[in-house]
Amino acid sequence: MKEILKKVVQFLKDARAELKRVTWPTRREVMATTGVVIVFTFIIAFLLGLFDYLYTLIIGHLLG
Repeated sequence: MKEILKKVVQFLKDARAELKRVTWPTRREVMATTGVVIVFTFIIAFLLGLFDYLYTLIIGHLLG
């Protein structure tokens, strides 16, 4: 049990040391990439909706 506790403590120390070396994005970078993701999501949603509508029309026409 003591060995497991030592390993857990060492893991947490190592994780904390790694987090100190991370280069975190600026607020501006986060806002910009978030905007890109939101726009891209809306574009994909629109295209999927359009394709679904077109396929529905085609299948409806074929089946009568």
